[in-house]
Amino acid sequence: MRAIVYETNGDASVLQLVDRPVPEPGRGEVLVRMAVAGVNPTDWKARRAWPLPQGWQIPGQDGAGVVEAVGEGVDQILIGSRVWIWEAAWQRPWGTAAEYTVVPVRHTVRLDSASFDLGAALGIPFMTAHRCLTAGEYMPDKLHAGALSDHVVLVQGGAGAVGNASIQLARWADACVVATVSSPEKAQLAAAAGANFVVNYREQDVVEEVRKIAPDGVHTIVEVSPARNAAADVQLLRTGGAVCVYADDGGEQVTLPIRALMMPNARWQFVLIYTAPKAAKAQAVTDIAAAVAQGAVRVGEEAGLPLHHHSLAAARAAHEAVENSVVGKVLITTSET
Repeated sequence: MRAIVYETNGDASVLQLVDRPVPEPGRGEVLVRMAVAGVNPTDWKARRAWPLPQGWQIPGQDGAGVVEAVGEGVDQILIGSRVWIWEAAWQRPWGTAAEYTVVPVRHTVRLDSASFDLGAALGIPFMTAHRCLTAGEYMPDKLHAGALSDHVVLVQGGAGAVGNASIQLARWADACVVATVSSPEKAQLAAAAGANFVVNYREQDVVEEVRKIAPDGVHTIVEVSPARNAAADVQLLRTGGAVCVYADDGGEQVTLPIRALMMPNARWQFVLIYTAPKAAKAQAVTDIAAAVAQGAVRVGEEAGLPLHHHSLAAARAAHEAVENSVVGKVLITTSET
């Protein structure tokens, strides 16, 4: 099989297209013939800095394809199933940027008739969004239609992959969603994703605009840039509200006023899906699968998430696009499945 491999940390130039034997699924594992792999920011961050215990790594946490073989203890009925994959390469060398990969069966989810592009765009972004929408004091443990009715969610950075996922999942759960963006073009994307209100933070006062919509404050904030937005976030939380931080765009340090957050019993929840509680991840997978089955999740520019396709041989360009913060979802087509 063809696979993208790197054997040392570094920039995108360390990615090599090589031929490797097709792996054999072990006990509890499945072999998936990949169709599309998703590329996330943690893929390039891992490539630059994460250790390589096996001495090599195939990148890619997310993807979609068809189960081709199963290991011991896995039901043969899964062979031929269209699936999406999550966390393929977390503490394992077998990522999704290859023609085949092996993953624990619990890391595959039936895709049924949904597109492989959609399947490859789920995984890390949607699971991160789910965690951000369920970690607060006022937020439910599970998402479903109606779960967030009477809730107001603020998505800081509504045109990013996690921002888009947060808008789509929150709207599916009937929340009122306010998204912030930096340009009219991104405003169109956030609106296409389903945001009820969009605020251009370069042209409008975010606190003033959000308070018009939610005079009592918001229930939760999905936060991409805490260093830049902390002052506004503090002013926008209602009693018991939460700021769920999943990235450090704009700075690695954040300063918080103690009293202003103590009075409303506010929560700052930091989110890295790889180390999130197992139960939370399992619930995220269940709820995302339900949203997909109900047709509530979409990809493409009409869903606020432009797709950027690259071939397997162009994996370097795909990684560089994500590292350079391209707007939308970067996908690697791994085969003609």
